[in-house]
Amino acid sequence: MAQHDYNIANQSFPSFRSDLNNALSAIQTNNSGTSRPTGAVAGQIWLDTTNATSPTLKFFDGTDDISLATINYTANTVDWLDSSVTITGLSTTATGTVLTLSDTASTSSVNLIIDNQKEIRFRETTANGTNYVAFKAPASLSADITYTLPSADATVSGQALTSNASGTLSWTTISAGTSWQSVQTSGFTAVAGRGYPCNTTSSAFTVTLPASATAGDYIQIVDYAGTFATNKITLGANGLKIEGGTSDKMLTTNREAVTLTYVDATQGWVASSGTNYGTQSIDPLSYSIDFLVVAGGGGGGSSDHAGGGGAGGYRTSTQDVNPSTVITITVGDGGAGGINGGSGTNGTKGTQGSSSSISGSGLTTITSAGGGGGATQATGQSTAGDGGSGGGGGSGNTPYTGGSGNTPSTSPSQGSNGGAGSPGTAPSYGAGGGGGAGATGGNGTGTTGGNGGNGTASSITGSSVTYAGGGGGACVSTPAGSGGTGGGGAGSIGAGSAGTANTGGGGGGSERNPRANGGAGGKGVVILRMLSTKYTGTTTGSPTVTTDGSYKVLQFNSSGSYTA
Repeated sequence: MAQHDYNIANQSFPSFRSDLNNALSAIQTNNSGTSRPTGAVAGQIWLDTTNATSPTLKFFDGTDDISLATINYTANTVDWLDSSVTITGLSTTATGTVLTLSDTASTSSVNLIIDNQKEIRFRETTANGTNYVAFKAPASLSADITYTLPSADATVSGQALTSNASGTLSWTTISAGTSWQSVQTSGFTAVAGRGYPCNTTSSAFTVTLPASATAGDYIQIVDYAGTFATNKITLGANGLKIEGGTSDKMLTTNREAVTLTYVDATQGWVASSGTNYGTQSIDPLSYSIDFLVVAGGGGGGSSDHAGGGGAGGYRTSTQDVNPSTVITITVGDGGAGGINGGSGTNGTKGTQGSSSSISGSGLTTITSAGGGGGATQATGQSTAGDGGSGGGGGSGNTPYTGGSGNTPSTSPSQGSNGGAGSPGTAPSYGAGGGGGAGATGGNGTGTTGGNGGNGTASSITGSSVTYAGGGGGACVSTPAGSGGTGGGGAGSIGAGSAGTANTGGGGGGSERNPRANGGAGGKGVVILRMLSTKYTGTTTGSPTVTTDGSYKVLQFNSSGSYTA
């Protein structure tokens, strides 16, 4: 390193060469030294090596030295000194520093103002220079504050950002009273904070509750036309609970008005209040129906000495049914009575009645078996029929047992066995009576036909009615057996009496003097009973519909259906 005054004096050649080499060395080392070079002139740059590891590059302006940069030999870096950066659009005002952001494609610009009150303001300067949005920090901060914004925009107009007190922001509907909507006449998805007048005059429909909710969210539903009892509103749970359960629920009271408030994940939506016209009531979607299922009675046998027909099977059931379930109802016919064979010819035994049943999605199918036919003494016709209740046995020189009831086996039993015929000596033969739902058919004696077994009483219609009585057995001489209570036909020395229609009663047996047919079994019946508020009115098969207090009763005398 060297310095030189850059003055080459007249001198001998060896001295001249030495002086010139010193000048060139000074240039080569940027006039390095611990002080300004002697004879420095304005504009001269020199390197101050006072700090050997971090010298300073300086500029002599003719009077003073201006430090330009320090050279860091250790880090191999240059640190510029006495410098400033000018940013276009940056200015200083009395309130703070202003950065103007301009769009060169238009005349508008926005000011970003960082003022001396710890406030950051954004101001559109062209359209309205006096209006701005400001973000201001508190006077003192104990720690940094970081907020996490939502990942998407609000789902409903009017929602606001709220914090969970841990720096996470989310959109929330701010309640300012219920926002009432127009009258709804078809299914829709409800939004928290809104009220919905619902008109179900034309048809029932579903109000689907929100898929997500927070505590305090509420929805109001009002029966606009007073028709909820006829056409229900179904509340779709949509993945959340309703009053602690996961299934959908129903609104079924006329003039009902209900407020549903979301409480938590355990209880979900609950009815929190009612209004002027009715009391709130959220009913289970499924509801209970009582069933009585009676099959067709068996036909009575035909001469000679023929037994009575067994009653149709009698079964009851109470089951929960979901809305829209189609319940198929089959009502069994009574069996035909045995046919007399004319003079000198034996008759035939009665035929079995047809089964009755109810079935539908989600239901346990209930099937009642038809009653067994009554037997006669004729060869090949002497075995009494099995069924819901068994047919009565014929009478002759060899007695014949009655048919078995509760066939096929059910629990509880759907019927009883038929009575046996009595061995006799002409002209006295008494045939057995058909079994009934409540009692076994009577055995025949040498002088009397067995009575039909009694049926079983039910109050499903609101009054006590007895169904499924067995048919009476015939006898050569009077008296023939009487029909059991519940529609059983009486035996006779002529044609047997038919079982009463739609009771499932067995037909009466016949005798040969004169030769006549056995009585036909009575047709079965199926009866449904449910709360009137649940009754939809959707049926086929033309059932008889009656009202018993707060219940609807549907009696199907022939096959059909009911849609829950």
